[in-house]
Amino acid sequence: MAAFEEKYWRDNYGEPETMDGIVNADQHAAYLKSCFDLEYMHVESIIDFGFGLGHLFAQMLETFLPARAYGLEPSRYAFRRADKRELAPVKGMKLELVNEDLETWARREGKRKRARPFDLGLCTSVLQYVPDRALSEVVPVMARRVKYLYLTVPTDVELRRQVEEEDFRDRYARHRSREKYHAMLSPHFSFVSARLLESRVLYDEDTTPFTDLLFRF
Repeated sequence: MAAFEEKYWRDNYGEPETMDGIVNADQHAAYLKSCFDLEYMHVESIIDFGFGLGHLFAQMLETFLPARAYGLEPSRYAFRRADKRELAPVKGMKLELVNEDLETWARREGKRKRARPFDLGLCTSVLQYVPDRALSEVVPVMARRVKYLYLTVPTDVELRRQVEEEDFRDRYARHRSREKYHAMLSPHFSFVSARLLESRVLYDEDTTPFTDLLFRF
């Protein structure tokens, strides 16, 4: 996985006030909260699989107020900028931050036989930087460690549009089709709403709390 040091953040986040997940972090959190509220589900634990500069992670923690939260971030530059006191909205929240990448986390967690899964995992604009080989190791572990995964990742079409419409080229991102991402994810997760995936390890049609099975695939 790329090191994501200062040059990456300068190249890709030069105008943070215009970026998805930053300028509209509160809308992402409100949308996700409404999805869970509609199904009478309470989120008590959150893990962020690459919290970056921390905008979305902080908003999710403020919105859900989980008792337990865990954040990992591979970039030393971004990790040094993270302020644990600012990320945690209340003093009693158990929050742990680690400077490591998804592969390292998955190798360690994959060896654990028993671990309490997180209610919600956040993986926003991360998977496009992970090599195929690593993804094949990471995704199954994610499905064992999170009940629900809030996922955003640009496909090859969206990356091309960024160049054509916004004159922005992410030279660090891997170009994958929608079909390829579905093939990687579908054995381990069910799609239950926009951007929201449910672990196939932990739920099936009989045990899922999401009641609209028509939209489950």
